[in-house]
Amino acid sequence: MDYQKLIKFLGVIFLMATISCAGPDDTTDLKLAHGLPTDHPVHKAMEFMAQRCAELSDGKMTIEVYPAEQLGSEQQCVELVQIGSLAITKVSAAVMESFAEDYKVFGLPYIFKSKEHAFKIMDGEIGHDLLLSTESKWIRGLCYYDAGSRSFYTKSKPITHPDDLSGLKIRVMRSITAVEMIRALGGSATPISWGELYTALQSGVVDGAENNPPSLYTSRHYEVCKYYSLDEHTTIPDVLVVSKIIWDKLSEQEQKWLQQAADESATLERKLWAESEIESLEEVQKAGVKINYPEKGPFIERVQPLLESYRDNKVIYSYIKRIQAVE
Repeated sequence: MDYQKLIKFLGVIFLMATISCAGPDDTTDLKLAHGLPTDHPVHKAMEFMAQRCAELSDGKMTIEVYPAEQLGSEQQCVELVQIGSLAITKVSAAVMESFAEDYKVFGLPYIFKSKEHAFKIMDGEIGHDLLLSTESKWIRGLCYYDAGSRSFYTKSKPITHPDDLSGLKIRVMRSITAVEMIRALGGSATPISWGELYTALQSGVVDGAENNPPSLYTSRHYEVCKYYSLDEHTTIPDVLVVSKIIWDKLSEQEQKWLQQAADESATLERKLWAESEIESLEEVQKAGVKINYPEKGPFIERVQPLLESYRDNKVIYSYIKRIQAVE
């Protein structure tokens, strides 16, 4: 982090420390920050959560939402949550790997058999275990948001086979698992923050990226990348997390209000997400993006050694076997 970024980051910490507990004695005001635009399904779900929290508490608990990296990058917001200077943020499960190794399992390619299988895992015992796995790091998971399946979009050619990735620099999140996956498929993984990706694509720092349809559309990356290959290699959810420091200060009733509002927002987000995927694919095609549906078999075969490489990691391999055992 350079000097200017450090000053900005420290300024945000000071700001949040002064406003996170604002309000009269009988009102609890929480701050929520994330990096997505206001037309994104996740932001709309968060606004709904804020509304429901106010309704459930009869105005005694409020949530103020700061979108579009107003208070920092995704990584920075998680760090603010960790020290109690920010109440809530949305973070990709891939980024959570740096806080709890258990989350790596969500980033493993083709770990889920279908979208329904993924939801069953998230809504069940395995998903609950993972939400609470970061409490020792002062982060508590509230719920999962659907973030679709990630696929490759590129500038110069479509990806129809793993061999097509050879020699290409592909942007990934700051996730060890994502880097390992791209390497296993034959590409060159380049971690870049989401806010810097459009410029990186334009300037040729990277040749492509991988993400879900709504993110391709709302980011306007389709203006640069005209090939979208729906290989759907990973289905990594977003995680809504709350500061354990702030959670522990809430009354039992306030915790129930917040958890219920979060759960209801997750249900709405999945509906909005499904609608957004259809709309996004239609819109990027109108803009000239060529969509192809590669045969997944060669991709699945290429990454099998990656899954087996976790055999000596008892925690991750246990999660792999538990997930594979769920029908």
